[in-house]
Amino acid sequence: MASLVSHEWLLAHLSDETIRILDCRFWLGDPAKGASVYRDDHIPGAMYVDLERDLSGTVGEHGGRHPLPSTAQAAEVFSRAGIDETVTVVAYDDQDGAMAARCWWLLRYFGHARAYVLDGNYSEWRRKGHPVTSDVPSVAPRPFQPRPDRSWLATIDDVRAAVRDRSAVLIDSREWKRYAGLEEPIDRRPGRIPGALHRFWKDGVTDGGYWKSAAEQADRFAGLDRETPIIVYCGSGVTACPNVLALKEAGYRNVRLYVGSFSDWISYREHPVETDEPSSFA
Repeated sequence: MASLVSHEWLLAHLSDETIRILDCRFWLGDPAKGASVYRDDHIPGAMYVDLERDLSGTVGEHGGRHPLPSTAQAAEVFSRAGIDETVTVVAYDDQDGAMAARCWWLLRYFGHARAYVLDGNYSEWRRKGHPVTSDVPSVAPRPFQPRPDRSWLATIDDVRAAVRDRSAVLIDSREWKRYAGLEEPIDRRPGRIPGALHRFWKDGVTDGGYWKSAAEQADRFAGLDRETPIIVYCGSGVTACPNVLALKEAGYRNVRLYVGSFSDWISYREHPVETDEPSSFA
């Protein structure tokens, strides 16, 4: 399934009123930076959506660091951005597609099929000399109707079943040291969900945030049975989204995101984790 559009395609459609562009730039260590750089300049017509305010729900005891927004929140955010079923959405960021893919996944989960990620970072857009502006567009709200599609979502019970009886393949999208439990800079427990395979999300993109081809993505996931359910996770359900997109591009259909991810898994004290001994990585 095609989920990407090129800079050149977007450039040719900038004046199309049926296209809505969403700027998803966000820095986890500096939450205010994304909105700040958006005010400085952005792709003409783009609306800013904030990872933590707009693309995540309220943090609680469970649900992880970036929980799934409610249907009411999704309706408010996307309606305010001028999105209804007739609108094609293109999301971009400057983080190799991680934040844009989160937006893409949310739109797809809430039933909006016309959702895409820009192939190439915003910095690449500027480097090519494509137009930018500091003007914030005035967009008339449209009625976004959330229709959650559970085939995109893995619940905590789904993950427990995968651990217990291998009903699905678990894929951990974090960098190797966090997967192995050798390093954990964010969450309170190191390690991985038991039985998970490792596929670092950044291995799906190249310099400039350009996505690898469908064939190259298929090579990354070689050996996975295309009929077996796949559940993808990361630390908080953001950087797993690029792997969901990559799997879809590679032709896998039964792919779900565990939105709460590892930060949700370890919020239950009884849940086990796996780690590797440092000596095995000499």
